[in-house]
Amino acid sequence: MTGHNLGPVPGTTPGTSRPGTAAAGTAAESLRSSEPVRDVIPFRRAVRAWFAISLQTFGGPAGQIAVMQRHLVDERRWIGQRRFLHALNYCMLLPGPEAQQLAIYIGWLLNGVRGGLVAGTLFVLPGMAALLALSGIYARYGDTTIVTALFAGLAPAVVAIVAQAVWRVGRRALANRALLGFALAAFAALALFGIPFPIVITVAAAAGWALHRLRPSLTAANSHGDNAASDGSAPLIPDDVLHHDQPSARRAVTILTIGLLAWFTPVAVVALATGVGSIYTQQGVFFSGTAVITFGGAYAVLAYVAQRAVEHYTWLSATDMVRGLALAETTPGPLIMVVQFVAFLGAYHHPGLLNPWAAGIIASLLTTWVTFVPCFLFILLGAPYVERLRSNHAMSAALTGITAAVVGVIANLGLYFAVNTLFTRSHDITTGPLDLQLPDLATIQPIPAGITVIAVALTFKLKWPVLHVLGVSAVLGLASGLTQTALT
Repeated sequence: MTGHNLGPVPGTTPGTSRPGTAAAGTAAESLRSSEPVRDVIPFRRAVRAWFAISLQTFGGPAGQIAVMQRHLVDERRWIGQRRFLHALNYCMLLPGPEAQQLAIYIGWLLNGVRGGLVAGTLFVLPGMAALLALSGIYARYGDTTIVTALFAGLAPAVVAIVAQAVWRVGRRALANRALLGFALAAFAALALFGIPFPIVITVAAAAGWALHRLRPSLTAANSHGDNAASDGSAPLIPDDVLHHDQPSARRAVTILTIGLLAWFTPVAVVALATGVGSIYTQQGVFFSGTAVITFGGAYAVLAYVAQRAVEHYTWLSATDMVRGLALAETTPGPLIMVVQFVAFLGAYHHPGLLNPWAAGIIASLLTTWVTFVPCFLFILLGAPYVERLRSNHAMSAALTGITAAVVGVIANLGLYFAVNTLFTRSHDITTGPLDLQLPDLATIQPIPAGITVIAVALTFKLKWPVLHVLGVSAVLGLASGLTQTALT
């Protein structure tokens, strides 16, 4: 036996075989047979596990995936390493939060459709509840001295966190000069020429595919290997056994129909109740669109969301947007949940005939719904086919192009946040094809700039966790704000 000894499993005695080991053989035989397996893991046990995981999903997608790796692969041995990575690779090809999609996928492998629904729902539920409460607190008390001072410290920390995201993704994605060119081109397209984000991502995917056709070695994915931690027991779902759900046209049509109805029915109801031009309908349609272009994680699409929400729809200010991201960083679950904050503030400030609080809650719940329901549709529709498709070089090459471009997209987001956090004024330049925002260097704010330097040092030099960096930055902002208030 290699690795660490986990000790006797509850419900067994020393010397007896572990339930996971015995069940592995039974499940494997059943999966290999023509008889369908409804639950590989007892459903209640799986629900408890997913709930425990949902409370630990801090630290962005990397941290969330690591939590699932530890719980499901290393400790419980419910799924093998190669099967885990195969599912992850498919999720990375999809728009939306890949960590939540991975939870849906593994939930489906373990307990079928209801397992996927429960896993994906629990994954976002704690973060949704926490951010909804924080959105209400911000809307009510955001203009007070204490809250303003706290966010004055959190906003510079966000600049450092986004810079870290650029570094981490870039170090993994930019393996050669060609892919570095993808990132630089994406940054220039967004920052200098104002080309819409969906076009940048589409072109990057096409360019990645074309590069693979010309020079396959430049888009070859890194081999993950088989680094599964082992305690001597086989995983409950062997890597070489496919899920029992067979792909079929009937199944695809059923899931597609139910999924599209679930996705768009609330938007249609809101449109009928409040009008096509209401803020609720606008948000439902807009965030339904962003849900299908969120390639490369939340950071990649937030620049587009910020631009449209702040400049086009005027749902909130650029300062509000930065503060919302800071709040989302402190809550569990996918970072794209920040769109709930955007929707809440937009409806709270433009409630129409509704009470502002009711408007904010309705808008935030609708936005959360249209953002995450597509994830269930993508996984439950595509997973049976993906299980038959262990390697697709064309899709991998397109993903490589998108991932490289995402580095430039995230860098553009960092530039947007830095300009709106560190300077009080900026001006737009729209000459010929140029469409860029430049800060007025004379209006730099010394205190936010100083907190940014400290946050960068804590993040890159000392490698502090995100929550610790946010905490120190908030304390510095609070101390600065209270000092200024006392002096005046």
